[in-house]
Amino acid sequence: MLSKIILAGFGGQGIIVAGKLLASAAMKLGKNVTHFPSYGAEMRGGTCNCSVVISDKQISSPIINEPDVAIVLNKPSKDKYEPKCKTNGMLILNKSLIKDETKRTDLKVGYIDASEIAERIGNSKVANMVILGAFAKITSLVNINSLIDSLKDVFPTMPDKLLDLNIKALQEGFNLAYVI
Repeated sequence: MLSKIILAGFGGQGIIVAGKLLASAAMKLGKNVTHFPSYGAEMRGGTCNCSVVISDKQISSPIINEPDVAIVLNKPSKDKYEPKCKTNGMLILNKSLIKDETKRTDLKVGYIDASEIAERIGNSKVANMVILGAFAKITSLVNINSLIDSLKDVFPTMPDKLLDLNIKALQEGFNLAYVI
């Protein structure tokens, strides 16, 4: 099993944090992982992406040209990564910010209203956790428990109130995601 995943959105949407959390969750499950963040000079508001490769075997390169899965939080990222997805790959879209349909019929498409759910539970900044919970449900590459455990490891000093909010966001994404 070798899965190449791209997470993409604007700087400030928590893409790098989500990628780090995904990598940690996969490692907790005994997988080999690479994590390769990338962002433009603009930082907040600029483009941002993170490559995560998960495998049962040793990984030769963190570079992803054709992702198996693209997790996208905004329309510019969808426009960039939809054409690059591997044949029969998957897009997981933040339906709150991406209204148009996919052009490719060979892709599975997972949807989650990540931004709207994040707002509803109390903070728009946890949309990254909502979509990560959706990823766990749709792909089964990681599970919700490994994500929650990783959240505690990656952010050991996170205040309980914020930790609870992030856990709730992961759970909501897991519970509300769907595939077409």
